[in-house]
Amino acid sequence: MDFITSFKICGSGLAAQRAKMDVITSNLANVNTTRTDEGGPYKKKNIAFEASEIENHFDATIKDAVKSVEIAGISEDPNPIKMVYDPSHPDADDKGYVAMPNINVISEMVDMITVSRAYEACVTVFDATKNMALKTLDMGN
Repeated sequence: MDFITSFKICGSGLAAQRAKMDVITSNLANVNTTRTDEGGPYKKKNIAFEASEIENHFDATIKDAVKSVEIAGISEDPNPIKMVYDPSHPDADDKGYVAMPNINVISEMVDMITVSRAYEACVTVFDATKNMALKTLDMGN
């Protein structure tokens, strides 16, 4: 495998983790949003990834093992919205309940830490690959 392929794999991982962090950030920013353009509260977003073939000339042994990552899509979480009793809220219904987003802040923070660690891992691999390439160039001198 050449160094460029390693850089492409690392780059796809970095882009995927950055996109996931953007989704988490959006969820956390809208944790108290009770009105949207679509009507009702903000609905939590989820991001899905999928493995992607790498265009290169690998032999059959490594071709199935080496993949990059792509974003398969962003979807709304199917879990129901939360109904919170707050009769003083401007969006409260006639019984005093407010429809709130279906976002668990603790779960989002755990996801944020996981994404941060995965991003750091991709950076570490990128840096190691870069150092290997530089060492290879030094061997020629």
